[in-house]
This record gives sequence, C-alpha cells and structure tokens, in this order.
Amino acid sequence: MDQAKLGAEALSAGNYAEAIKLYTAALAVSPTSPDYLIKRSTAYQRTSPADYQSALADADKAVLSAQKRGKRELIVQGQFRRAIALFGLERYPDCRFLLDVVKRMDPKDKSIPMWESKVNTKISAMEGSTDVTVKETPEEKEDTTVASPPKKADTTPTTTSTPAQPPAVTQTPADKIRHDWYQNNDKVYFTLLAKGVPKDKAIIDIQTRSLSISFPLQSSSDFDFSLEPLFAEIDPSASTFSIMSTKVEVVLKKSQPGQKWSALESNEPVANKSTTTESVPSSILQPATTQKAPSYPTSSRSGPKNWDKLASEALAKPKTGDSKSDGKIEEEEEDEGGDAVNGFFKKLYAGADADTRRAMMKSFSESNGTALSTNWEEVKKAKVETNPPDGLEAKKW
Repeated sequence: MDQAKLGAEALSAGNYAEAIKLYTAALAVSPTSPDYLIKRSTAYQRTSPADYQSALADADKAVLSAQKRGKRELIVQGQFRRAIALFGLERYPDCRFLLDVVKRMDPKDKSIPMWESKVNTKISAMEGSTDVTVKETPEEKEDTTVASPPKKADTTPTTTSTPAQPPAVTQTPADKIRHDWYQNNDKVYFTLLAKGVPKDKAIIDIQTRSLSISFPLQSSSDFDFSLEPLFAEIDPSASTFSIMSTKVEVVLKKSQPGQKWSALESNEPVANKSTTTESVPSSILQPATTQKAPSYPTSSRSGPKNWDKLASEALAKPKTGDSKSDGKIEEEEEDEGGDAVNGFFKKLYAGADADTRRAMMKSFSESNGTALSTNWEEVKKAKVETNPPDGLEAKKW
C-alpha cells in the first residue's frame, strides 16, 4: 500500500509526525494490520514529545492481531513495543514483566539486557507498590482511534515528507558502528564511532558499574550498546557524555584514581582484582615515594628479594670495564644473578618499564640464569624454576 510505504520512508527519515499521519491513513484501510500498528507505535514513542499512551494502545492491538494470525515474530515486536511504552509511562514493574515475555519468546534479542538493567534500576528506586498490573495478552478494547485519519493525509506526502529528507544525516549502519577507549589516572574515555546519532532521541545511561547507549536507527530499529559490569566502579555524578555528528563521547570518572583498567568490562567483583593497587603507567602519575617496596617469594638463601631495589641498583652500576680488568665478578653480583645485569641485559633493561624490569630480574635470578621473562603478570605468581639447556642437568650445591 502506498500510504504504508510512504509511512515507512518517513519513519526511516526521522519524520515521526508525518509517519503517524501516513500509518493512520493506511490503518483506515487495514485497521488490524499488526505491522502498521507496530510502526505507528514506534513513531508515537519517538515523536517529540513522545505519546506513550497512544504507543501502548497501538502495541496492544498489534499483539492481539498478531496472535490471531499466528505471527510469532510480530507478537514479539508488539510485546517489545508494549514494554517500551510502559517504561515511558513509568510503569516499571509492568515493563519488566513484558521484557521477560519477550526474552522467553526470543532469547537472542540483544537489546533486552540493556532495558532490563534500566528498568531494574528504576524499580530499585521505587518506594511504592511493585505489583504487576499488565497481562501477557492485552484486553481487547473497542477501537475508537483508527477510523479518523487526517483529511490532508492523501495530499501532504509529496510536500511534507520530501523536504524532511535532506537534513537527515546518513547514519552509520549498525554493523559498522565501532568503539574505542583509553584511560588516564582519573578517567576512562569511551568513544562510540557512529554518525547521525539523534541527540533528542538518544538515551545514555551511566551507572556505578554500567554504561548503556541506545538510539533509533533510520532502518526503523534501535541500536543498543551496553557495558555491564564495568571493570571497576565509577562516579556517575562526575561522569559526562557528548553527542557529536560523527561520534558519541563518554567520560567516566574513576572511583579509585590511579586504578589501572585492563578492559572495559569485568566478570569478577572489583574487590577480587589484584589491579586495584596498580597505577596507570603514564607520565601523569607521580611515584609513591613513601610506599614500601614490594617483596616477592623466592628460594634465595638470603630470603625474599626486593626486585625494585635490585632493579635500581642494577642501573646504577657504572658502565666501565673494571670487572673485566680484574678478571672476576663481584660476590654481590654473583649472589643476585651474576653478570646478567651487564651487556645486552642492561640494554634491554634500561628501556623497560617497572613491571618488565621486575620480571627480568626475578626470572633470571630465580632460574639460575636459565630463563629471562618480561611478563610480570606471569612471573609474579610463583618461583621461576631452573630450566637448563638440552643435554645439561641442573644440580643443587
């Protein structure tokens, strides 16, 4: 039908008022079309200001009509539109109930977790009743709204929908949207690389352990992105976001300044992570001059070794040929790893960061010169065992 096709174009272009008029005209001819009802419900939700009551009425009718026709996909879409309309009406327990219905019927729907997070946050802040008042199958009501489309619906499509298209920004397709992030001592900077995000329709929700971004696409669907749980806690009140023509930027304020995030998301509670005391390796961080140097397990005869101290002493040794001229190695060097801190080791060592230096010193010393590692995350967990070359055998003295 021409009116429905024009309505789809208007909806895709973001001309929601025009889409409502066109779908109303289409429904005057096919009043029980679940597809038309779902599309008009979507337009009601996205228009400014949103008309959630009308959106809910259309979604209810769409579910009833789709059930009668046995159209499972349209039933799911209708139930989802009901849930979103109820969220807009602040009927959060009812919204969560219908989200559970959608999740049961379509477990692969990727937008459900984000909406569940939103509605659960709202419900947890409620002081009144959280009883569910909605039913999975809506009550059938007498139709009083569809039969009266605007009189100018037949003449306005070519004059109102056409000029609305030029200002519409070409959006980045959902499958092409990417994201990036970086951090410093105090903040995490997240960027969603998406063009044409509508500022008035985008929903950006920042919580202590989650970030969600949602906005309508020109394809009449919604783009939903969420990070939950975040790697560590943030301060939502001090976090900000900005929607630009080519991207969405979010600045998350760390609750613990200096904490190093190894990823955006985490599967473990923050308290269980060993990274809570590690600093971001950046020039903006100042060294903790009064902090006690760490000691790590070792089998050395002299007890636990302070690898930070050894690292500093190694670099401080003079680059002279004195050790060669007297034909011997100092006993102190031999006890801490021999001549491994000389020559090429020193060249590698000089340009490495603190963790890499600790790893090199610990692995070389504990393995009796048979292993050299730069991975502190691996080396710090246990003693580095002696691993002699093929054909040789390690002996204890």
